[in-house]
Amino acid sequence: MRERIRDKERLVHILSAIDNLIDGGKRYSVEQAEKDSIIFFGFVKQIEIIGEATYKLTKEFREEHPEVPWNKMEGMRHVLVHGYYLISPQKIWNVINRDLPALRPQIERFIQEKSNDEE
Repeated sequence: MRERIRDKERLVHILSAIDNLIDGGKRYSVEQAEKDSIIFFGFVKQIEIIGEATYKLTKEFREEHPEVPWNKMEGMRHVLVHGYYLISPQKIWNVINRDLPALRPQIERFIQEKSNDEE
């Protein structure tokens, strides 16, 4: 049986992965992650989760919020999964330090809006 898609839960998954990445980016440098593949691919997995959860959001929700680069988020997951051997640690750190801090408040706001809709 196919799982029923719920936007709020997917947004919570995205927020959790963002928090894991931002926290991890404070604890590890790009150089440390490059030296330890388990740590590095832990970061990669969290970005994959963001992409997969984005893919699972409803088309309607994504269309309601065109200000978010949903297609890029989803596309990055495909690159990381299928091109794992080409991943640049510096690009991962750019996502963590540049893109995610700007995305986090948007996702948090969407979760709050979804919570308000449930009341």
